[in-house]
Amino acid sequence: MKIIEELLNDKATKPKDKTDLIAKWIIDQTISIDDLIAFAKVAKDSPKASCIEALEHASLSNPEITNAKTLEFVTQNLLHKAPRVKWESARVIGNIAHLYTDKLNDAICNLLTNTEDKGTVVRWSAAFALGQIIKLKTKHNKELLPAFEDIIAREEKNSIKKIYLDALKKVK
Repeated sequence: MKIIEELLNDKATKPKDKTDLIAKWIIDQTISIDDLIAFAKVAKDSPKASCIEALEHASLSNPEITNAKTLEFVTQNLLHKAPRVKWESARVIGNIAHLYTDKLNDAICNLLTNTEDKGTVVRWSAAFALGQIIKLKTKHNKELLPAFEDIIAREEKNSIKKIYLDALKKVK
C-alpha cells in the first residue's frame, strides 16, 4: 500500500512514530490488516519488522482486529532470518493466541524452535508467546508442559526462565 510505503520512507518521522501511526491506522481501519500483511510480505526486513511491530501494538490493545491470516503471517515469520521480525511476530502471537486456540500447532512448533535462538530478545519473545498459550489450558499443554521443563533446564537467562516459571504457576 502506498500510504504505508510513503510513511516508512519518510526520513522526517521517527521510527517509533511510524510504528505508532501504522498501529493507529489498523485500529481505526484506515488500512486493513490484509493490506498491511500484503505490503509486509514483499517488504525488506526493516519495513516488514515495523509492520509486524505495528500489528503487535494494535493487537495488544484490540486483539479482535486480527484474523486467521494475521496468525498465519506471523507464524511463518517466526522462522525469518531477521531477529526483529521473529520477536515481533512472537509478540503478536502472544497477544492473539486466545482467539485462535484451534490454529496454534504451527505457531507452537515455530516458537519452540525460537527457544533455541542465539538472540536473547527472540528467546524472550518466544517465552512470552508460549507462556500466553500455556495459560489458555488447551490440549497443547500436554506437549508444552514437558517442553517448558526442558527449556527451563537449558535456558541461561534467568529473566527468560522466570517467564516460563510464572506461566507454569498459573497453569498448576
